[in-house]
Amino acid sequence: MKIKNILIILFFITGLNTAFANDGWLNILNEGGNNKGIKCTQAIQNAIEKASKNGGGTIFFPAGEYLTGALTLKSNITIHLDSGALLKFSENFDDYLPYVEMRYEGIVMKSFQPLFYAKDVENITIKGRGVIDGQGKAWWNEVYRIETAKEPLPPTKYQTMWEEQNKGLYTEPYYKRTVDKKFFRPSFFQAYNCKNILIEGVTFQNSPFWTINPEFCDNVTVTGISIFNPHSPNTDGINPSSCTNVHISNCHISVGDDCITIKSGRDGDGRKYGKATENVTITNCTMLSGHGGVVIGSEMSGGIKKITISNCVFDGTDRGIRIKAARGRGGVVEDIRVDNIVMKNIKEEAIVLSLFYDKDTKVEPVTEKTPIFRNIHMSNITASNVNKAGQILGITEMPIQNITFSNINMDGKEGFTVNTATDVEFHDVKVNATIGSSFKISDSKNVILDNVGSSTPIKNVPVIKLDNVSNVLINNNFPFNATDVFIEANGKDTKNVFLKNNVFNNVTTSVKKGKDLDKKAITE
Repeated sequence: MKIKNILIILFFITGLNTAFANDGWLNILNEGGNNKGIKCTQAIQNAIEKASKNGGGTIFFPAGEYLTGALTLKSNITIHLDSGALLKFSENFDDYLPYVEMRYEGIVMKSFQPLFYAKDVENITIKGRGVIDGQGKAWWNEVYRIETAKEPLPPTKYQTMWEEQNKGLYTEPYYKRTVDKKFFRPSFFQAYNCKNILIEGVTFQNSPFWTINPEFCDNVTVTGISIFNPHSPNTDGINPSSCTNVHISNCHISVGDDCITIKSGRDGDGRKYGKATENVTITNCTMLSGHGGVVIGSEMSGGIKKITISNCVFDGTDRGIRIKAARGRGGVVEDIRVDNIVMKNIKEEAIVLSLFYDKDTKVEPVTEKTPIFRNIHMSNITASNVNKAGQILGITEMPIQNITFSNINMDGKEGFTVNTATDVEFHDVKVNATIGSSFKISDSKNVILDNVGSSTPIKNVPVIKLDNVSNVLINNNFPFNATDVFIEANGKDTKNVFLKNNVFNNVTTSVKKGKDLDKKAITE
């Protein structure tokens, strides 16, 4: 009887082991990999292929240090890094060959394989509590070597390969400086034409180029990750491009370029694919270092629409919310909502919407190359120690349209500047500037300034300054503090300015009229 019981127990244990062996989890240490920092690219890729043949599975990395070259993900594959696992990517550029179809700064081309690469697949996941290190310094140094050369350098084998595999690739003349490098660093993660992507929990650091970069994808979720890139070229955090249904939440980002950027292709190449980025939610994220907290553009030629940004903190970024494009891009940015944002220590503008990313362009007829910004609404924003509260800068042939700012409080060096826009509204906005007016509006029309002002008005400086602005309603304003000048208006095209329901008891001069102002321009 005892022998029979022992046999039953052994059979049960054997059955359990078999079950666990076939449960879809592949421990990389049992698949030929090692956690001693010795390169094991082939073992990892073989494990991915093995799981894929079985319909999918999880490649599990226990604690330890791993080294790999580029990895190609397949459908239904999860990369799971346990706490204490450090996955490093090789510094040898040969480990990212052969070249693959990818997108670089909005241009589809063939170049180095991204560190994690997926094409035409679905249901891919990277998760866990481990760290993934792109060891990007070697890539950054190569860019610096090419850019700082005082004389033409002999081409490397990688530059020769790029030229051979990208014959006929056209880009606009202004982009020639970038194309002439013929060296395009890979993104840390690029999924190309994929769906159902989840990236959760892990830490990414030292990316060679953009970090999380889905292209032409649907249903992308990035949540609870941290990204740390030092001062380094173009090391953006999360860059969905030409994607739909994107969810970014609970992320902590400090990088060498923009923290989160929404894109959809560059110029003619972007318009050729015509794939907008739309249905994007960004929430509960913190950004500590980067050129911008959340940025839209400048590659937006396929269009960007239906975006919400909420409950985020930007502390120390160059800019907060930045929407940028230029003549030649084309595309429409529309239906954007920004709400519940706190900013501090912003080196440039807290908010900027600009169609002058290329500053040297000239007025031209409206065509498919003309970029459009419209239906953009921002509310419940607090900002302190900013260089400039905001800048709205449209182009003559296409003013920025239908913009509202509500319940905003900012302390900074300069106030809001609005130039070449239409249908712009400020409601319950207080800007405490130390230099110049809190609101400077020029060459615009259809403007509402409702309960706006400054808690620290500057002596002899108007709180609101209008220059060539028409159809303006300034109402419900009650400056609490002694104010020398509340409004200054000038410009022969300034007209139909209406002041309603204002209390100017604490104002010395409610309206200062410039010499070019028509006598009938203002109705009080």
